[in-house]
Amino acid sequence: MEFLKVLLPVFAIFVLGYVGQKKIGFDPKTISTMALYLLTPVLVFQTFYNAVFDRTYLYMTLYTFGLCFALILIVYIIGYVRGYNNVETCGMILASVFMNNGNYGTPVVLMLFGAVGLHYAIVLMVIQQMVMCTVGVYYAAKGSPDADGIRSAVRAVYRMPIVYGAILGVLFQYAHIPLSNSVKEAVNLVANAAIPTVMIVLGMQLANISLRNLAKSKLSLSLLVKLLVSPLVAYVLTLFLPVDPMVKQIMIITAAMPTAANTTMYALQYNTDPDFVSSATLVSTSLSLATLPLVFMVVL
Repeated sequence: MEFLKVLLPVFAIFVLGYVGQKKIGFDPKTISTMALYLLTPVLVFQTFYNAVFDRTYLYMTLYTFGLCFALILIVYIIGYVRGYNNVETCGMILASVFMNNGNYGTPVVLMLFGAVGLHYAIVLMVIQQMVMCTVGVYYAAKGSPDADGIRSAVRAVYRMPIVYGAILGVLFQYAHIPLSNSVKEAVNLVANAAIPTVMIVLGMQLANISLRNLAKSKLSLSLLVKLLVSPLVAYVLTLFLPVDPMVKQIMIITAAMPTAANTTMYALQYNTDPDFVSSATLVSTSLSLATLPLVFMVVL
């Protein structure tokens, strides 16, 4: 019950966005673009400007890519055994491999670990975004017969403002460029608005997702990989990482997050099994209210 007290406020904000979308009907794409291009890069800049870099960041990067490719391998094995075609396998990868660290994982870590944990959660979010806009876009494009996966991935990296926010933060720190108090206050105001905004956006996105043509068998396998196998693989990987125990806990908890909302946009853009990917996003997010407390009990 104590862990539910952490998740319920998060879900309350999701519900706020969901109800607002159903009753009023906003344009979630516009708000999402605003959060992606204006708010989140400032939050990332703030984090990397104040960061004290050490080997932990290297290990976090290796871990994120290692987890990604381990899960992709598992999905390929499932696809081979089940006889999935290319589109089905790529859709399965989008639904099972990439977790929602931004809209969901970051606020959960903030409530569990406070500001110190939030710092590492944001770093993981940035690395995860880099993985999603390269590996994720590649598999989304691979599932479409009309797209070039490599070119699409490269273009997506160039367009990712979160990456530029991180680079700018690092440059400002290492160049010892000071920020005036008024600029710091402005940065803090925008950064503080980022997390609640992306949470409301997720609620809006969920309100637009349909469960039509639900592939129950494939969806069950995807949920199993995303909500159970992913944190187990993360746990195994953290055994080999010489990082702080709190960082290991954050890694495992974020690995247990539901399907990333961005994968739905990728699937729609490239027509890579979009109904299935959308269903996985909605159902995994709903089920996480039951699965995450179990992960908390084991990890914390």
